[in-house]
Amino acid sequence: MKNSIILITIFIAFNSNAYDRITGLEFASRSEVLSTNGMAATSHPLATQTALSILQNGGNAIDAAIAANAVLGLVEPTGCGVGGDLFAIVWSADDAKLYGLNASGPSPKSISIDKIKNKGLDKIPPYGPLPVTVPGAVGGWAELHKKFGLLDFKFLFNDAINYAENGFPVSEVVAYYLNLSSINFIDYPNFKETWMPNGSTPKKGDLFKNPSLAETYKKIAQSYGEDFYKGDIAKEISNFINQQGGYLTFEDLKMYKPEWINPVSTNYRGYDVWELPPNGQGIAALQMLNILENFDIKNLGFGSAEYIHLFTETKKIVYEDRAKYYADPNFSNIPVSKLISKEYAKDRLNLIDLKNSSSSFNAGNLEDGDTIYLTVADKFGNMVSLIQSNYRGMGSGMVPNNLGFMLQDRGEMFSLDKNHKNSLVGGKRPFHTIIPAFITKDDKPFISFGLMGGAMQPQGHVQIVVNLVDFEMNLQEAGDAPRIRHVGSSQPTGEIMTDGGYLSLEKGISSIEVEKLKKFGHKFQYDLGGFGGYQAIMIKNDIYIGASDSRKDGQASGY
Repeated sequence: MKNSIILITIFIAFNSNAYDRITGLEFASRSEVLSTNGMAATSHPLATQTALSILQNGGNAIDAAIAANAVLGLVEPTGCGVGGDLFAIVWSADDAKLYGLNASGPSPKSISIDKIKNKGLDKIPPYGPLPVTVPGAVGGWAELHKKFGLLDFKFLFNDAINYAENGFPVSEVVAYYLNLSSINFIDYPNFKETWMPNGSTPKKGDLFKNPSLAETYKKIAQSYGEDFYKGDIAKEISNFINQQGGYLTFEDLKMYKPEWINPVSTNYRGYDVWELPPNGQGIAALQMLNILENFDIKNLGFGSAEYIHLFTETKKIVYEDRAKYYADPNFSNIPVSKLISKEYAKDRLNLIDLKNSSSSFNAGNLEDGDTIYLTVADKFGNMVSLIQSNYRGMGSGMVPNNLGFMLQDRGEMFSLDKNHKNSLVGGKRPFHTIIPAFITKDDKPFISFGLMGGAMQPQGHVQIVVNLVDFEMNLQEAGDAPRIRHVGSSQPTGEIMTDGGYLSLEKGISSIEVEKLKKFGHKFQYDLGGFGGYQAIMIKNDIYIGASDSRKDGQASGY
């Protein structure tokens, strides 16, 4: 009998799957991370370690976020970099309030719809010089530091410069996406020289260096970012884009300044969920939550066909408003307060058929709408929710000479319809997909979080909130839970949805529920890697709780 027990124990041990845990939900990849003095959660361990080092050397959460973002621009160029834009929400412990920063850049002053159409184009292409807009990230770093930073700005770039000069081992997911990117960019100028110095992109574990980016970081650090917009870096960017046939000029870069803005919120079952207003898409998450709050989601059950159907139809409704109204508020009157009102949500939810999938919805009639995410919290009580991206993974394919980074292609998001709120105009900021988020409870900071992945982001934000509030998951479980992704909505570029799109569901959703959804009329398509990457920090009883998405190479860690 004793030997039989031993054999049974060994059999169970060898036949347990990778997700078997003695506590928590079955899909949780690991426990939450707990600490008291500080916490960082980023999409790469080297960036997380840099953030903690800054905190331990007297810096605050803002310092640490900037330093971590600089490292990410080197080690994860497939999602971010100094050629892209930045948005942030900051909880200031001194002021006991939230601040929002929009560090997205505008289109070149001299570009126009007519100039694009005269090239025989009916939309802005995704790659090349035409979709390049002013990169806002470096200006965003400087603004964040001027308002909140403690340590010397130069000090924040030490790790990034060291890794760029001496090398770092490439991680698994980044190696995969670098190889994928090379298919698109191998023939673009300076791509091979920067990311394929040995004839191919680096593989997992290869030691990779980027000496050109090291020099760029040194100039940024020494000039407080000024060189990027008014010095040698700006001159090289503008000269390069001009040679490639684009419109971005030295003057466009010189005139750039990020904008401090007020975050907006809605209350979801007692929790205030905060996003930034357009030109980003954050309020789509608030609109969805306002609709979903009217249903008993907890009793529908996580992963049920009824919940997934309700979520999907809600998304379809809100994304029609997203396509019509979200744009640069400096050029259009965006009815934000109406869009995120409870009254508007109650009017819109009447469009939902609880048993049938819709093919399309009309936008509401209102009066005159790949990436990295990181979050850091410090011993002073400050918290930062920061997201940064080049768009379409690495960006436009435009790599200026000897600078070591690629410029973004956000201009692709403009509409060439002159009557559209998001129409292309020189000096206008495009519709933006990247959004940071924050939750407060009783006017106190609760959770700083974000989720990467284009149009997945508002969908992901909503699922995180619902998982935490309705399904009572912990911070790590809320991110590890199988996700819903609906693809196919009318777009801010002018394309109209007519076929209802399709659903992608991660493994872990029951096949029985999938069959129910098919009967509701939903179409399905498998989608690997399109569900985003999540990081989060919660403060509870003076303890920081961190979580990092198992879908990426990330890490949450504290001290």
